[in-house]
Amino acid sequence: MKNILVTAFFLGMFSLGYAQSDYYNDYRRSITDLNWQNVAVELILSTTQKNQLYALNDRYNDYNSWDKKYSKNPDKWRTDRYAEIEKILGKEKYKQFKNKYYQGQNPTAVYNRNKNNDVKSKQKVSKKQEPMHDRGHDNRR
Repeated sequence: MKNILVTAFFLGMFSLGYAQSDYYNDYRRSITDLNWQNVAVELILSTTQKNQLYALNDRYNDYNSWDKKYSKNPDKWRTDRYAEIEKILGKEKYKQFKNKYYQGQNPTAVYNRNKNNDVKSKQKVSKKQEPMHDRGHDNRR
């Protein structure tokens, strides 16, 4: 019985939070939202840098491969990915990259902020869908 309650608790917490597949979708958008060939041209990247970026972008082509790495900490992809990009580009070109594509902000912070905005908007939608008689009332007797 205790195992069932613990499992139900974790499933409930997980469903209220940001779903694992949403993290993967953010990860995929971090790749598909940019034209990496244009990035390479604009930053005047070497062939080696381009190849490393393309390999990084191809690292987790599907959810299962991504999930094997990030199932325990799905938020970690952000810091891993952008640290790797900084390592590939070097500090100066990474700064140019951030300025051009993230308005000078840390890309990890941008995705974290978007994640939190998405969760807040989902909560607002779910509250709007509640029947009026259930809002704010304690139904326990």
